[in-house]
Amino acid sequence: MPIRVQNDLPVREILESENIFVMDEHRAAHQDIRPIRIGLLNLMPLKEDTELQILRSLSNTPLQVDVFFITVSEHESKNTPTSHLNRFYQKFREIKDQKFDGFIITGAPVEQMPFEEVDYWDELMEIMEWTNTNVTSTLHLCWGAQAALYYHYGINKVALPEKRFGVFWHRVLNKKIPLVRGFDDVFLAPHSRHTDVPIELLEQNKEITVLAQSDEAGAYLMMAKEGRRIFVTGHPEYDRMTLDREYNRDLSKGLPIELPRNYYPMNNPDNKPLLTWRAHANNLYTNWLNYYVYQVTPFDLYGTPFS
Repeated sequence: MPIRVQNDLPVREILESENIFVMDEHRAAHQDIRPIRIGLLNLMPLKEDTELQILRSLSNTPLQVDVFFITVSEHESKNTPTSHLNRFYQKFREIKDQKFDGFIITGAPVEQMPFEEVDYWDELMEIMEWTNTNVTSTLHLCWGAQAALYYHYGINKVALPEKRFGVFWHRVLNKKIPLVRGFDDVFLAPHSRHTDVPIELLEQNKEITVLAQSDEAGAYLMMAKEGRRIFVTGHPEYDRMTLDREYNRDLSKGLPIELPRNYYPMNNPDNKPLLTWRAHANNLYTNWLNYYVYQVTPFDLYGTPFS
């Protein structure tokens, strides 16, 4: 898939070194097609890492995708240079009159706080309400999924006795749903979180369909409104070394942290981790773009009203 990003985006060079087709703004302007517009609300602290991971995940179909990086207005990032945000990101208030084929709301390192105590919660509620009318399908990741389940359905997260950390086995519950088309019966996916959404509460809600779950990690993949809202409690976009970086970060801070499950060969952190979830992660993003964005989005986003 050609991904259109700004010419001087720092992660572009890494993507191109991985043979991912990144189209520059000049060439994209001369393509006689309407590209898929994807908004990425990046709430993660290390925004460039997340940019790279998400762009990789969106790069596996023949569709042309224009990606727009978006941030909230009511929060000051401490881990990403202001110059990067000013150059490559737009505030939500700057794009709220636009429409998008797809929208991604990432996780955020605030999961142990009540939602209402997050400094940008009011704005995030506005954004989640806005997606009802301005976005064809919204993909919510990790804390972003928990926030959306709480806002849209009143299902609150609960604290876990210890961090759910590692790569866990999941099973597909309904293979007829296009979102999991091509998935194996069981597959691996990374998790890194201190809270959970109880699966019994999800199953009690008639509007939500649970598509994949884990005996160890709980509900993983859900959808509602025929795919207008999709929720992923883990981090399928993570690269090979992300959990390793998180593990060593917590160790350096003296935080209680166990080895990530099913990650290091022989449970030895000196061994290079195996990348065991990339195929299913790519399949998930490809299915989302194909079946829930491309095939149902109107050609004229502004001339066709959303229902």
